[in-house]
Amino acid sequence: MFSLHVLLQQCVRRRCLLIGKGCHALAIHLGLATDTITCNILINLYTKCGMNDCARHVFDAMTFKSIVSWNTMIAGYTCNGDDLQALKLFSKMHQEGAQMSEFTLSSTLSACAAKFAAIECKQLHTIAIKLALDSNSFVATAVLDVYAKCNMINDACLVFEKISEKTAVTWSTFFSGLVQNGLHEDALRLFQSSQREGVQLTEFTLSAILSTCASLALMTEGMQLHAVIFKYGFHGNFFVASSLVDVYARCGQIEQAYLIFAGLVEEARCYFSLLISDQIVEPNVLHYSCMVDVLGRSGKTDEALELIQLMPFEPTASMWGSLLGSCRKYRNVGLARLAAEELFKLEPENGGNHALLSNVYAASGSWEDAVLARKYLNDSGAKKDMGLSWINTKGKVHIFGCEQKEELFV
Repeated sequence: MFSLHVLLQQCVRRRCLLIGKGCHALAIHLGLATDTITCNILINLYTKCGMNDCARHVFDAMTFKSIVSWNTMIAGYTCNGDDLQALKLFSKMHQEGAQMSEFTLSSTLSACAAKFAAIECKQLHTIAIKLALDSNSFVATAVLDVYAKCNMINDACLVFEKISEKTAVTWSTFFSGLVQNGLHEDALRLFQSSQREGVQLTEFTLSAILSTCASLALMTEGMQLHAVIFKYGFHGNFFVASSLVDVYARCGQIEQAYLIFAGLVEEARCYFSLLISDQIVEPNVLHYSCMVDVLGRSGKTDEALELIQLMPFEPTASMWGSLLGSCRKYRNVGLARLAAEELFKLEPENGGNHALLSNVYAASGSWEDAVLARKYLNDSGAKKDMGLSWINTKGKVHIFGCEQKEELFV
């Protein structure tokens, strides 16, 4: 039995499904088909190879399910993107009164984050409090991630403050949550505080803070982060480099942005091709959206359109918006009209899309079309969010709106 377990563990590490199935057949022959340890390893093997149905068949046939059995099956569903099944299985586990651990809750909370399931997260948070697991780093980090993604940033802040031992993952998750909710100043202040405390840097932390610098057009802070990135060897990371390009581009440093950007397009294409050909991880709409953005930013707008048309998902507003923004930069008026038409269908109340189309016309010298687009914006009743500016003076960032009448900060 021990030798069989060792062989199965090797199959899990190497994702060797064929030999693993042979071991499964041998386990049945030896009368180990319902042995708890054997079944746990088999569930792990099948989920790691993307075969959730086979894993669930083994799971359901078990006469005794340990906490490891439940955790492995739930984590398998979550890792393979079957978040609904993960939530259903957790519900069944709760109904049967099975023992739970921090890993059970963190895996299920990851499924909640993917589904933006705020109500389910609240329920899981309550269970964590009852089990005295709410201060556990894994559980608390997963909870604040869901709250942040569901725009419940105040709840996320409360959870963050109660975590006694904050890991690098906890910090990076909270940074990302603040940035996602538009709290750029808070994210920057917290980052500065974390560095004084010696918190470990990760590529996710750097990407989030670079996004803040880009949004606030903080050139000085962006350059300082660039130096830190080189110092700690993150300059080769695709996500960090992409965020750094955004900082320099938004601060008007186009040449510096281009120097960093050179080569990233092909690298992104390579990663995307590997993802498409992967038989285990199924690409989702966010992967396609990122690739559309990369192609558009590099001037390959026609290729970006082709990807949108061929992908197995309905295009999102963010895809068309990204493409429309790229058309402005590269003055592709024809494609801009197409992207704008799709945006108007998806977001009829968003006046910003009309304004962006007008800017495309203006950048191309089509002033009559630009005026007509602006006139249609006014006549349609669509609303455009008020423009805001961030001014960095004496180490502080001040915000004012375009319609603000009082004295501006100097």
